[in-house]
Amino acid sequence: MDSTTIDLCLNLFPGAKFRKKKGAIKLRTLLDLRGSIPTFIETTPALVHDIHILDILIVQPGAFYIMDRAYLDFKRLFQINQQGAYFVLRAKKNLQFKRLYSQKVDRNTGLRCDQTIRLAKENSCKNYLQKLRRVKFYDVTSRKYLVFLTNNFEIPALVITELYRYRWRIELFFKWIKQHLKVKSFFGTFEHAVKTQVWIAISTYILVAIIKMHLKLDYSLYTILQILSISLLEKVPIYQLLTETKQSPMTNEMPNQLNLFDF
Repeated sequence: MDSTTIDLCLNLFPGAKFRKKKGAIKLRTLLDLRGSIPTFIETTPALVHDIHILDILIVQPGAFYIMDRAYLDFKRLFQINQQGAYFVLRAKKNLQFKRLYSQKVDRNTGLRCDQTIRLAKENSCKNYLQKLRRVKFYDVTSRKYLVFLTNNFEIPALVITELYRYRWRIELFFKWIKQHLKVKSFFGTFEHAVKTQVWIAISTYILVAIIKMHLKLDYSLYTILQILSISLLEKVPIYQLLTETKQSPMTNEMPNQLNLFDF
């Protein structure tokens, strides 16, 4: 789960006030890492804080929700926990907690600690009533210490760090749609016009992703999009267009849609 900012002209979009002389909206997205396909999207003014999106998110039991520190709200995280789902997110530096016990870790893997903790701050304790797991990891590439919080106590600590590493895929998703789809300039200035154009762009991405997965293509999404864009008026089956092979002839099975004329 993450969000990206789309800049707008404040004179043309007065309802998208962001800063004093700047307008923007935020595209909040939940990306399914099993297929890099968004399963939840919400567009809001940029001034709306990220944590409010958790209030309208439909939680899937057993799923892992990977988020950054912007979504660290213990009351909302406890609701995710109560619904049978798991979360992995970065901890803030000023987190106050009490260590209950620690598990042994292999420091050669980058792990520094695997702790079971309880929140120490009064408000945090009231909002999150159960224990948490705190994992500290040293990233050799960035030369930084990363601290993660999760409510899952079963998977290995190193798996938690790897799960968070996959969060980078949503950044690639945002970068892709901004580069290849029309979400930087808008045809209309009303709220519904902006949302409609964003949804058209996302729908295009999803359709191309489904084609790539269904046909098991080695092409990148951008290449598929380019081939389709220059072939819109051609009467060629998509399978033949993208694979350069002729599609097998259709059988005489009963069609899903009834024929208009009985010939």
